[in-house]
Amino acid sequence: MSEQSTITLRGIRVWDTGEIIDVIIPQLRDGYAQEAQSAPIYEHVEREQSVEIDASGLTLAPGFEDPHVHFRDPGQRDKETMQTGSLAAAFGGYTHVLIMPNTEPAMDGRTVQVGDQQINALEYVRQWESNNYSLPVRYSVCVSASLGRLSKSATPAQYWQQYMPQSRDERQLALRHPVIAISDDGSAITDTVLPDTIAAAQRTGILVVDHCEHHDTGVMNAGQTANKLGVPGIDQRTELKIVERDIAAARDSGVPVHLQHISTALAVEAIRQAKAQGIPITCETAPHYVALCDEDVAQLGTAAKMNPPLRSAQDRTAIRAALADGTIDMIATDHAPHTAQEKAQDLLHAPNGIIGLETAFAVCYQALVDAGWMDEQALIHAMSVAPAQLMGHQATDIAALLNTSAACATRRVLDLRHVEHPKAVDLVVLDTHTPWTIDAHSFHSKARNCPFDGWQVHARAVATIIGSQLASSRISPTQQLMPNSTQA
Repeated sequence: MSEQSTITLRGIRVWDTGEIIDVIIPQLRDGYAQEAQSAPIYEHVEREQSVEIDASGLTLAPGFEDPHVHFRDPGQRDKETMQTGSLAAAFGGYTHVLIMPNTEPAMDGRTVQVGDQQINALEYVRQWESNNYSLPVRYSVCVSASLGRLSKSATPAQYWQQYMPQSRDERQLALRHPVIAISDDGSAITDTVLPDTIAAAQRTGILVVDHCEHHDTGVMNAGQTANKLGVPGIDQRTELKIVERDIAAARDSGVPVHLQHISTALAVEAIRQAKAQGIPITCETAPHYVALCDEDVAQLGTAAKMNPPLRSAQDRTAIRAALADGTIDMIATDHAPHTAQEKAQDLLHAPNGIIGLETAFAVCYQALVDAGWMDEQALIHAMSVAPAQLMGHQATDIAALLNTSAACATRRVLDLRHVEHPKAVDLVVLDTHTPWTIDAHSFHSKARNCPFDGWQVHARAVATIIGSQLASSRISPTQQLMPNSTQA
């Protein structure tokens, strides 16, 4: 191509101001490698063709950011890979994700022998983009708090500190895919390891994120459904115990602690009180905790088995209310791929976890916006602005970009070919009006363990823009106005 092709979106609405603008988007990211190009990053529009789209009814927002994903690479590539996980993220509207450390081997910074190979999982993930290969999503890395994630001894800071950014603003760094957080996600940081983890955070500024659940037995929430199914239950206080311990650690040390996948009313109340006291606590929940409850396990089986488990309908109401009033800061997917064979086991033996990157916005829109708990702007804030702040940078400010952009006779134009700092611009185009059916078999993720398969929804990311260029698109050709037209 002599000139890079573009998509022009005519008459799109800005998420927080309501202003109607035009947006011109370059279609292909620079350096996007041939292997990635073979993946279905454009479902309808040909890359070589510049087109104009009637975008009335669509919304332009800062890209979603997910502080809690599992890409299973290395060690469990039959479940997910860096490529398939990244594609799932891009098509879900995500521009930046934080990869959890429970890989095989764990991401603790050590080089260990695995079969006939020596693998440093932390280095592997950070340096995965090699040989001219580029992934369609930004990512940062969470290191394991304990060596091997065995919960016995803390991972020494010298194993990971060199990979931390010198500034919390990742987008101004030469260092790619930095280590920004520490966790033993999948299990809580143990009492043995927590003091060393807090001390390391005091010295280095790394973000402590903790899996707020510890139980030795049980497969689902303790209650009537567990009794009916004849399976051991998990008491709600297992979450509260870790939440209260971590709140105390943050209070006593002054170190910020982020609490992962909050699921109970008891935990919400403890967090609400801690925030009122000025204790440096943030927290997240997940789409499944606002959309489902333990009663759904009877129908969905292992597709609804996760850790923490789905809680009661009353807990679900408390989680929704806590998102609405800001007690819960953000929504993370806890995207956890497993194979069909693993999930085909019974409730006692199937692994915990579901995938969520490609369904999060639709599910949350239905459970929170349609149900009247929060408006669309608040949902986008919880999926974009708040997690970006947690991960050390600011979500793209569309209003600020427009103040430096061109204008036309009818409305302002945001031309992403000519913004001041193009590599810092991450956006998502949202359609909240067109009905669609969730079909797990059409996912870009390698996994299919989704409890929302078959749901009728109407909210979706239709294009994701990373570094001012199109990273994924499913914009329908029925919206196309004029191919190969002269751009504004």
